[in-house]
Amino acid sequence: MIIAAVVMAACRVAAPPSLPEEKQMPAEFLPKSDTSASVMDSTSAGSFHWDIFYSDSLLQNLIDTVLKNNPDQLIALQRVEIMNQQVFQRRAAFLPSIQGVVTGGLDRFGEYTMNGVGNYDMNLSPNLKEDQKVPNPVPDLFVGIRSQWEIDLWGKLKSQKKAAVARLMAAENGRKFITTQLVAQVASLYYELGAVDIELDIVKNNIALQQRALEVVKIQKEGGRATELAVQQFEAQLYRTQSLEWVMKQQILSIENELNFLSNQFDAPIKRTKFAFQNIHPAPLPVGFPSDVLFHRPDVLEATYELEASKADIDAIRAAFMPALTLQPMIGLHSYNAAKWFSAESLALGVVGGLTGPLLNRRQLKADFRIATAEQLSAFARYQKSLVRAYNEVSTQMNNWSNLTQQFYLKEKEFNVLSTAVQTARDLYVGGYANYLEVITAQKGVLDAELELVETRLKMMQAKVNLYRALGGGWQ
Repeated sequence: MIIAAVVMAACRVAAPPSLPEEKQMPAEFLPKSDTSASVMDSTSAGSFHWDIFYSDSLLQNLIDTVLKNNPDQLIALQRVEIMNQQVFQRRAAFLPSIQGVVTGGLDRFGEYTMNGVGNYDMNLSPNLKEDQKVPNPVPDLFVGIRSQWEIDLWGKLKSQKKAAVARLMAAENGRKFITTQLVAQVASLYYELGAVDIELDIVKNNIALQQRALEVVKIQKEGGRATELAVQQFEAQLYRTQSLEWVMKQQILSIENELNFLSNQFDAPIKRTKFAFQNIHPAPLPVGFPSDVLFHRPDVLEATYELEASKADIDAIRAAFMPALTLQPMIGLHSYNAAKWFSAESLALGVVGGLTGPLLNRRQLKADFRIATAEQLSAFARYQKSLVRAYNEVSTQMNNWSNLTQQFYLKEKEFNVLSTAVQTARDLYVGGYANYLEVITAQKGVLDAELELVETRLKMMQAKVNLYRALGGGWQ
């Protein structure tokens, strides 16, 4: 009775932990301003395949190259393979382990031992044949199969398999999340490269215009209509603009090298389309509803499966508190007579079964249970964090596009006014109604405005890329 009470106490199962209340998700993505970046629709742009969303063939080829060669992508694939093999391990645990065994031994028993006396006395029996007598020393020869099979009475093995499958799905979605990040990063850098190409052309055009203006001022100085100070100011402005050319050449080199790094290759030329960014007007994207969109994102799904795995871990540990039923069958040829070893008379069969329950290792199981509980709470926090982050990313990019659109229209007006002002300043300067500082200021203003116009349109293109990524697009 005492032993039974101890065993029952040892098998007492801890109650499963309770999780905090889940945050209520908003029914819709609510823009904080009048936005033209998105359309409320049951369909989300995140469901579009990346080679449909990005129609530029050169960009498609670049993305495809990165996805095939990027080291992070290859590492993620191997992590998926590791988790896949762990699933196979957990499935194999349901089957009996079978071992082929060949053993041999030799024992010599003393005359004053139980075995020695027993064997001597047994050999005197008239019922024994001559070849059945036990020699001294005694050989022990066995060849056969032994097995061990744990019966899953309480669902421990089932829970372990469930946890392994959930982690496989988490790893697969982790790989998809890396893919979405890579696709967005490549597209963003590709557009940035195109924008810097245009900015470089703008700077070169302004260098040509400023060189002509400098020549005019030098001629005017020779005619007594301009001073040396005016020449110096125009010359300094030219040097400033020429220095921008080298800044942009370095930017192009840096972006190309970053794309080559993502492609895991050395210094390969990046083919790209020559954009006319001033004329690009990105179309609005359908965003769908949070309940559909957020659970389409790989990082949210990864956190969801990690939470599911942590719950299964706790179920497995709780089942480990209960007695385990193990069967150990055996079949083979077992004999102490080498001449009879491979005969039918040496055939041996047997099975051993038993229940084992935790006694001395119960404290270790309690520690495992507390660790699993802490890991489950951490997994729940990561799950909640992924939902909130995903929602806010979509909201940010929706509003970002709307605000950039308004900014672009105003920058466009600024550029048009300053372009007219440059010609006006030049005409007034030639006619003697404006000084050289007004011309220099106008030229600097129109150059800055044109560069900012390209930068603003680039930000709009990148906002579209980021909204597509935030909606879970790019892994398909």
